[in-house]
Amino acid sequence: MSRRARILLPLVFALAQLGPAAAAPVDDARLLAADADAANWLLPGRDYADRRFSPLRQIDASTVKRLAPKWIYQTGTAATFQTSPIVADGVMYLSAPFSHVMAIDAKTGREIWRYEHKARTRKLCCGPANRGVAIGYGKIFVATVDARLVALDQTTGKVVWDASLADPSSEPEPTEDRASLGKADPALKGAVSGSTGIGANSAPLVFDGKVIIGITGVGYGLHLDSDRPGAPLGAVVGVAGRYGRPGFIAAFDASSGAEVWRFDTTQQGWEGAFRQTTPYGVPLDRDIAAEKAAAPEHKDAWRYGGGSIWHAPALDPNTGVLFLGVGNPSPQAAGESRPGDNLYTSSLIALNARTGKLVWHYQQTPHDMWGYDVASPPSLFSLDVDGKKREVVGQASKLGWYFVHDRATGELLFRSEPFIPQSNMFRAPTPEGVVIAPGVGGGVNWSPASIDEANGIAFVAAMHWPSTYRAQEIPATADKPAVRYFNIEPAKSGMYGLMTAIDLRAGGKLLWQQKTDEPLIGGVLATAGGLAFTGEGNGDFSAFDARSGEKLWSFNCGAGVNAPPIAFMVDGKQYVAVAAGGSQIWGFRQGGAVIAFGLPD
Repeated sequence: MSRRARILLPLVFALAQLGPAAAAPVDDARLLAADADAANWLLPGRDYADRRFSPLRQIDASTVKRLAPKWIYQTGTAATFQTSPIVADGVMYLSAPFSHVMAIDAKTGREIWRYEHKARTRKLCCGPANRGVAIGYGKIFVATVDARLVALDQTTGKVVWDASLADPSSEPEPTEDRASLGKADPALKGAVSGSTGIGANSAPLVFDGKVIIGITGVGYGLHLDSDRPGAPLGAVVGVAGRYGRPGFIAAFDASSGAEVWRFDTTQQGWEGAFRQTTPYGVPLDRDIAAEKAAAPEHKDAWRYGGGSIWHAPALDPNTGVLFLGVGNPSPQAAGESRPGDNLYTSSLIALNARTGKLVWHYQQTPHDMWGYDVASPPSLFSLDVDGKKREVVGQASKLGWYFVHDRATGELLFRSEPFIPQSNMFRAPTPEGVVIAPGVGGGVNWSPASIDEANGIAFVAAMHWPSTYRAQEIPATADKPAVRYFNIEPAKSGMYGLMTAIDLRAGGKLLWQQKTDEPLIGGVLATAGGLAFTGEGNGDFSAFDARSGEKLWSFNCGAGVNAPPIAFMVDGKQYVAVAAGGSQIWGFRQGGAVIAFGLPD
């Protein structure tokens, strides 16, 4: 054997162990340039601006009818599946339910390595779903159902470090009498369950040597389980009391896992101004005098205040500012024990990415009693407003409006026309029940929107699913005081989805809408090929003409498509990929597949 062969053979052998594809380490320079990297999908929303828009155009309105599955990867776990994969240099990295992570060949779907997560608790606050991983500095990062942040070696999947975000077992026990609720109200059928807890299900964000992640579940409250398999959530149940803790978003050192900064989403002074209207002028059905009178008794309510983080933030690298939404306050649906506006819950907030300090906030729903989290990730883009180019941040809300703000100050520039029916919004509950729309699910739930900046269009996937909101009371007994509770029950029929294109240049006028059989949960991918992709709980994955809204193509994936699609290119060929695994909470058929579509060879 020649000396050259003796040198090269170990290298060849080492490369062979990487499997059919291997990605180069991803550094800050590559992440900052992600928007210009057409072939890859390096960040949760493809770029730091979180626009979820692909510049690829090989698959377009003239070729999409020939789109067909190129490979199917089975994770082996059939459960609520919400992942948005990332792709780097021909390798796809994805998270499965329960926070397992896989690397697969993006051209063939063959597994390269697999990380099986072992949760340290059986009590999951928010179900098994995980919305994606992050890549950077030779590592893959995943936030887990049991509130940990794990760094994996990008090449092998081996654990590099494992940091605790919080200890789920340390959460205080709820103060509400759950057993009394189930026994005293026949409508609840004794099935009240769930609790406030701690987990993490969003993709982390990597920036400047840091990994940024928020926790979920702290505003969760109680819920009524569905009475049959495959049925959606029965109801959200709220009871005044002290349970839970403040939510937070934090940054960790990417090398060691050490915490760098933390921002708590509820803080002392969260009562705010006791607003009688929203910041955009819509009246709120609140008894301000009663709230102010109760405030001294509940001055520490912020310590139990909730405010989950349901998505990875958007980031402006030029200013170093993060933009993200915050979830509802705790206890959910019950406002008596948390007087005031409950800052910074149900808000869009801007933070300094290097320090975690608050830059500005905009509270969409002060003193939220309706479950109107700011759950869908915001997007950053440039837009001409009143003849002037503005750097803006937009967010598709559960309220049924698309909000557009000045990125530097938070000033609301405009909100779109409603993209979903609205009725009885911000109405207080009654014993008979008030039917509110959007219901507790939204509007746009956590589903990411997609922004075609060049054409000034936002694409949103939304639902019409009204809820009946009741205030009820269990009478006092000789040994127990009366218990007042609130029940938000989603409608059993009449719900549907709306795929909508919003003309941002026209101040938020609706460009087109397409009604779908199922409420839309999962998100949108728009492409330079003039297409917008989204999926439904019935398994349909569809492509729409971005200009007209005409449905051009559809494929049934066999399980609910309730995850955001992505696009990428390998060896000069474009692919569109999506997870098909349904959702337990919405009653959609579950599975465990990722399917990649492409044009025939």
